[in-house]
Amino acid sequence: MSPVITLTNNREILQKDSPIVYSYNDQIIPLLGAVDRLRDLGVMQEGVNLPINLPTLVVIGDQSSGKSSVLESLAEISLPRIRTRVPLILMLQQNNQEEISLKYKNTNLLVTENHIAEAITKATEEVAGKGKGVCKTPLTLIVKKKKGIPNLTMIDLPGITPLPVGEQISEIIMDYIKQEDVLILNVLSAASVDFSTCESIQMSQKVDKTGRRTLAVVTKVDKFPEDVLDKVRDNIGLGYICVRNRIGDETLQEARTKEARLFENHQILSKLKKSMAGVPALAERLMYLQSKAIVKCLPDMDSKINEKISSYSNELNKLPRHLTSFVEATTTCVRIIASSKTSLNNILFEGLFNEYPRHMDMMRGGSVRIVEMIDEYNKELEGCLNIIDNGKDFLVDELERLEKPIEATTLHDLYFSLMESHVDRISMIPTNFVEKIWKYLENVIITVLSKFDNYPQLVFLVELAAKRLVARKKKLSVDWVNDIVAMEKSTHFSSDPEFYKWNSQLSGQRNEIIQIINDSSRSNWNVKIEGFGEVDVGHLRGCKRFLAQAFDLKMWVFARWKLVLKRLSDYIPMHVIFCVQKLVTEEFDGILGDLMEPNSENGLQWMLESSSVANERRRLRNGLMVLKWSRDVAADLKRKFGE
Repeated sequence: MSPVITLTNNREILQKDSPIVYSYNDQIIPLLGAVDRLRDLGVMQEGVNLPINLPTLVVIGDQSSGKSSVLESLAEISLPRIRTRVPLILMLQQNNQEEISLKYKNTNLLVTENHIAEAITKATEEVAGKGKGVCKTPLTLIVKKKKGIPNLTMIDLPGITPLPVGEQISEIIMDYIKQEDVLILNVLSAASVDFSTCESIQMSQKVDKTGRRTLAVVTKVDKFPEDVLDKVRDNIGLGYICVRNRIGDETLQEARTKEARLFENHQILSKLKKSMAGVPALAERLMYLQSKAIVKCLPDMDSKINEKISSYSNELNKLPRHLTSFVEATTTCVRIIASSKTSLNNILFEGLFNEYPRHMDMMRGGSVRIVEMIDEYNKELEGCLNIIDNGKDFLVDELERLEKPIEATTLHDLYFSLMESHVDRISMIPTNFVEKIWKYLENVIITVLSKFDNYPQLVFLVELAAKRLVARKKKLSVDWVNDIVAMEKSTHFSSDPEFYKWNSQLSGQRNEIIQIINDSSRSNWNVKIEGFGEVDVGHLRGCKRFLAQAFDLKMWVFARWKLVLKRLSDYIPMHVIFCVQKLVTEEFDGILGDLMEPNSENGLQWMLESSSVANERRRLRNGLMVLKWSRDVAADLKRKFGE
């Protein structure tokens, strides 16, 4: 028997392989070769998925439409000439170990090529019984060969029939064709009056409304050629291809030869387009659709590669800069300190903080935030003005102290004792305020330094030095504040003329207030006292002893207490603001000197890169190299196979 002559693209080709093997070698192998090259480059290890498996071909159609004949014509494997009653999964695989096996239930049966049909018939009876019943349990025929076979999966399903098992068959078919990754091969007999009304077409249209994965195959055109040309003009899915079934005892080679002659010489069928006639045309179309399934993944793959390249580049840029010399490390450190100093000045004194959008709450005008903390501090001090009453009625506390029989206690001794007690009660307010300001400054400095995340080894050292500087300044401030508080407790001095004037005004009310208290004719004992507002003095009626001294003591303490709060309210914030300004404008530059040591070990420390960072840099660079190579291969793949 001479080789078969088939027509493809109006060229005669000497075809020795089966139609599907020939088309597979012609169209799919080069495509898969390019995909294999991408796989060998290691692009999948970089998180880019490759189109590995070809879509499965699912063959459906009416009973006796010639489904199995189409399948065996494509693969050149003899299948049973009986009605298909169970799904038959035909897996063709290139493999170094050649064998044919049939799997069903728990059976794995090795068969020879000449006994495939017999083995399938026997297995069908075991699975579905010897009657006409159908079963959804599949048979899997695995054909492994070293060459002359494509890596392809085809599924032959039971034919649609109006018999009682028809509903069960429909369920089996729908289970397979509803999967989005299958191509539906809808086999129609030329004897059908109207293809569009065929049940198999209607079923495929339910799951594939656009017809993008449905190809119609018209069989038995040699027996019913009359209306074929009209029937295949209708738009249906991916179109039609007409084939001639193997008849009787014809070999597959004989059937192919007769089919080629039929479409070449038949008065009607020869008018079909070459791309619509014959098993070779069907195989070529199927392989085109298979390759298209891979090609449609190319844009997504290309996009994923570019996304990964961009992601890796960004990650690489975020890694710490690899400093190569002591000079480079020192220069970079100077730049970090100078830039940070400018940013601190903008934030704390100019109210500019736009370069830190992620830290708006903390950075929103450092000067404003400091003023807010000063306001909070002053309000807390103002709330302490009334602690001199100790929760008791007017002059009660002072009278109790004067009436205590403590030897050698003078009015001035009581005055000093009360002032020391009052100052002691608020002594932590200034200290807490100062510590709060320095803590805020430390947080601002750390945030400012965070923008240099490309140099974490330098930022870490600068941050430590900055924290040491802030800690020193805070200790000096706290010590100074403690001294101020201690002075207020032990040294009762003021040259403030306003204080003396105020003290004189307060004490000058004594005689008038005592006269009111002693006036028994009064019915209202609420009197207005300078500095205290309206005060109820009714509880002081009849009190003669120590009343004048108690009043003088109250007024002295009150005047002095207002002066203490005023001085703490002014001097402490002024001191802190001055120290913060001095740190930023004068002392921050000294961080570099704190980092530098007589030997170069510290400089070497700046340049050292941790093993984890070095490994990550190496991984990203290698990944970028793989991705860029893969991008070139994918671009070439697109040029050759893309539409």
